[in-house]
Amino acid sequence: MINSKIITIERFLKETQPSYARGDLTAVLYDLAFAAKIIAAETRKAGLLDIVGFAGNVNVQGEEQRKLDVFSDQVIVQINDHTGRLCAMVSEEQEDFIPIPEKYAKGSYILVYDPLDGSTNIDTNISIGTIFGIYRTLDEANPGTLEDCLQPGKDLVAAGYILYGTSTMLVYSAGKGVHGFTLDPEWGEFILSHENIRFPEKPSYFSFNHGSVKRWPQGMSQYVEWLRNLKEPVLSQRYIGSMVADFHRNMIYGGVFGYPAEATKPDGKIRLLYEAAPLAFLAEQAGGYGSDGRQSLLEIKPTDIHQRVPVFIGNRDLVEKVEEFITG
Repeated sequence: MINSKIITIERFLKETQPSYARGDLTAVLYDLAFAAKIIAAETRKAGLLDIVGFAGNVNVQGEEQRKLDVFSDQVIVQINDHTGRLCAMVSEEQEDFIPIPEKYAKGSYILVYDPLDGSTNIDTNISIGTIFGIYRTLDEANPGTLEDCLQPGKDLVAAGYILYGTSTMLVYSAGKGVHGFTLDPEWGEFILSHENIRFPEKPSYFSFNHGSVKRWPQGMSQYVEWLRNLKEPVLSQRYIGSMVADFHRNMIYGGVFGYPAEATKPDGKIRLLYEAAPLAFLAEQAGGYGSDGRQSLLEIKPTDIHQRVPVFIGNRDLVEKVEEFITG
């Protein structure tokens, strides 16, 4: 007998979206859920198929592309380029923004995304994810320009991520709370599993790559030492190296994730437009906060689609404290 409380992602989107988010935006989110099913199916078979390892190309970041990176990027483009709902896309894997082909109608939304965050972990069976953000075009009469893509995170209308782990989860917000859906592999459908996710008031973890401690800027070491010495709450160090996985765990259990500037990476590593800003948007919807160590990530207007930025994201009080150490 089917549980009467089962709510599919399609039903949830139709019934609970804020009024401004209904219609095409709801359809874009459902398209991303479909893409997630395809990518999840391939990640489950990654050890059996010739899609792990490197694809033989280097992306715009100077990083070798992995085969599943390329596959995931192609899936998202092919599902979204012809629907008439988008006017442009931005992908970590492509140097320029992606215009909608002339033979298709343009819509009102811009999709920015990292098709496979944490892909260096693919070969070792560690959780990876897709991050996405959705903006509205600035000019309905001339949609799909570079300027449409270079918007600050405060102008996001929706954002989310898909986590490919022991189960596949899609977590999103359209400005009315953060909600999580788990893919039922037998039904092939995302089912509401986490409604109105909030950062717990009492955090549990802090997540930093301590292998980079010698390259951290002034204040960072003192901040991490402060985290270690907290008497209440007592925090544990946990770092996966997949931003989606680290963020998801910390949002569920409370904590802070950070990738600061380094001597060799003065602008940090995380991309502002399609990684940092979408997760900062989710954090604020869940009662948390995202900062570059000096200001809100949502206030930073990108000047380049692949712009990098230091990132601290999680429980508001923990992130505001790092601002004190860095600016103080």
